[in-house]
Amino acid sequence: MAFLDRSLTNHVLTLTMSSPETRNALTGPEQFDDIVDVCKEINDNMAIRAVVLTGEGSAFCAGGNVKDMRDRTGMFSGDPMDQSDAYRKGIQRIPRAIYSLNVPIIAAVNGPAVGAGCDLATMCDIRIASTKAMFAESFAKLGLIPGDGGAWFLPRVVGYSNACLMAFAGEPVKAEAALQMGLVSEVVEPEALVERAQALAAGIAANPPHAVRLTKQLMRASQNASLDELLDKSAGYQAICHAEPDHHEAIEAFFEKRPGNYRSE
Repeated sequence: MAFLDRSLTNHVLTLTMSSPETRNALTGPEQFDDIVDVCKEINDNMAIRAVVLTGEGSAFCAGGNVKDMRDRTGMFSGDPMDQSDAYRKGIQRIPRAIYSLNVPIIAAVNGPAVGAGCDLATMCDIRIASTKAMFAESFAKLGLIPGDGGAWFLPRVVGYSNACLMAFAGEPVKAEAALQMGLVSEVVEPEALVERAQALAAGIAANPPHAVRLTKQLMRASQNASLDELLDKSAGYQAICHAEPDHHEAIEAFFEKRPGNYRSE
């Protein structure tokens, strides 16, 4: 059984982590493979224009399996070299796959997002939270560090000081505090969460897909590029946009006051 349930409606793909019995923990190759595989499917399918990621049950994602840590089984078995290799070939495939997505992804955080689950949320482009959501960069509590890229993603989301506070103390951050620090963009009631995330995704999907994809590439590049580098890349991308048939369709739709009819191939 796949870890992720998939549902595609009107160019929006909703992915639901479907292991509520483990609080959607990221425990091994089956989960890692499914996330990596679906990211490839998304990039290969031009009909998908936006993605929503959420969790089934009471939790968004409980992170790693603490029982396996205690028993030193699974990805936590072997000597330090074995474990280092297991991280590189295992859970570290997830940030690379999600970062490589060419369409926006929204995390609809329905409950606790702990450890690697917190990092998973920060890998997404946009986060909205249920009032029942909670975020904890809790690795230090277990004598660990963020082994899945959290030390790269979290400061880019909440700033260096807030990221340090979360990572050093490891204390939970509730939904309203997460909103104040910019960790999430909205907080909504639990019953409205997925619908709201899908509405946001639908608004994105209604735009010309080539422009959204190129804008996402620019936003990602801006995290490491100089202003001159980004301006140069922007000029090239803008020239591509002006030549795209969907740009001309968008202009016509603007003047005719109607939705655009954009390509999905």
